[in-house]
Amino acid sequence: MTPTNPRTPTGADTVRTASSAAVSTAASAASSAVHLDLRQDVALLTAALIDVNSVSGNEKVLADAVEQALSMLPQLELVRDGDSIIARTNLGRAERVILAGHLDTVPLPTTEGSLGTVPTYWPSGAPGEGILYGRGATDMKGGVAVQLALAATMFDGGAEPDKDVTFVFYDHEEVEAVKSGLGRLVRNHGSLLGGDFAILLEPTDGTVEGGCNGTIRFEVTTLGEAAHSARAWMGSNAIHAAAPILDRLAAYEPQTVTVDGLDYRESLNAVKIHGGTAGNVIPDKCVVEINYRFAPDKSPDGAEAHVRDLLDGFDVVRTDGAAGARPGLNHPAAASFVAAVGAEPKPKYGWTDVARFSELGIPAVNFGPGDALLAHKDNEHVEADAIRECLRALRTWLSA
Repeated sequence: MTPTNPRTPTGADTVRTASSAAVSTAASAASSAVHLDLRQDVALLTAALIDVNSVSGNEKVLADAVEQALSMLPQLELVRDGDSIIARTNLGRAERVILAGHLDTVPLPTTEGSLGTVPTYWPSGAPGEGILYGRGATDMKGGVAVQLALAATMFDGGAEPDKDVTFVFYDHEEVEAVKSGLGRLVRNHGSLLGGDFAILLEPTDGTVEGGCNGTIRFEVTTLGEAAHSARAWMGSNAIHAAAPILDRLAAYEPQTVTVDGLDYRESLNAVKIHGGTAGNVIPDKCVVEINYRFAPDKSPDGAEAHVRDLLDGFDVVRTDGAAGARPGLNHPAAASFVAAVGAEPKPKYGWTDVARFSELGIPAVNFGPGDALLAHKDNEHVEADAIRECLRALRTWLSA
C-alpha cells in the first residue's frame, strides 16, 4: 500500500508499508532487546510496556518495539516520525476513527519502596490477576496496550472493522507542549490524521469523558523599592503590594459552565509566588503565577480577557495557554460509542490532547482504563480487568 500523503523519508522520518518487507536493519537492531507479543493477554501486554522505561525523552526503545510489532501486521500502513508512529487501515470505509495514546511517562518515583515504578509488580503473585503496579500503569500504558491489542486482533477469524482505523502512538506528551510528538505529527503528516471521530485512551475509569477544559497561565508583577528592613519606611514592599491580587483570587467564585450537556467546573488560582532577595531587604519585585482552567465554551483570548478584567490595574502577562475542546458528543460516531460503552458521559476537567484533534475539526473524547487520580503517583496502578473491559468495549464498537 502507498501512504495517502507520500513524502520523501529523512533520517528521523520513515514511511513504510507493513505488508512490504520487515523493518530496516537499523530499526531491527535498535529494538532487538524488546519484542512485544501483541496477542498475549492485554493486561500482560500492559506490564510488558511498563517494563520498558520510557520517561519523556527516552521513548526510542519502546517506539522501536511498537514499530517492529506493528510491522508484522499486513493490514496496516505505517508511518514513523521520530518516536511517533501512525498505523492505518485502508479498507475504503465511509468512516475513519482515530485511536491515540502517548508512549512516554513522567519520571520514576524517587521515594524508596514506591510500587508505581519499573519493573512492574503484581501483589497477587500471579501476573495478569488483580492489580498491576508500575509507572504508566494508569497514564497511559494500559490504554496503549488496548490500542496494540486491537491492531493485532481486529481482523481475527476473517472479521473486519466497519470503520477504518488510524492508530497514533506519540512521544513527549508529559512535557511542554512545544515538544509534543502529536503536535509534530500534525505539522508533518496532517493529512494522515484526518478522521471523523477520535478517542484518546487516557485514563477515565472506563467512562467516556467529553472534551476538556482549556488552560492558560499568567504572571502578575508588582514593583516596589528596595530598602534595609530596619528602615522599611524608606522603601516600598512589592510583596505587600501583591496582597490585593491574592485577595481578588481568594474571593473569586469559579463558574460551572454547561457545554453541550456536560458541566465543566472552572478554576482560577495562584499557583506560585516569588519575590525578595534576602531576609533583611524590603523586596522590590514580586511575581504571582496564576493558572486559569476554563470551560471549552471560551477561547484562550476570551479566558485572558476574563482574567484581565478581574485583575484590572495590575501588570498581567500571559505566559502560556491552550484551548479546550467541546464534548463533540452530538456526532453520530460519538453517540454510538457512548451507547456501546453504556455509561453516562462526563466532562474532562484537565487538559488533554483531545484539544489538538478538536482544533483539526475532529470531535474527540477521552476513554481508557485506570483512575486518572492515580496518574503520576508513587503508587500508580491499574486493575487488570479494567484494561480488559476497555478492550472489550472498543472491539465491540468497532465491529458493530
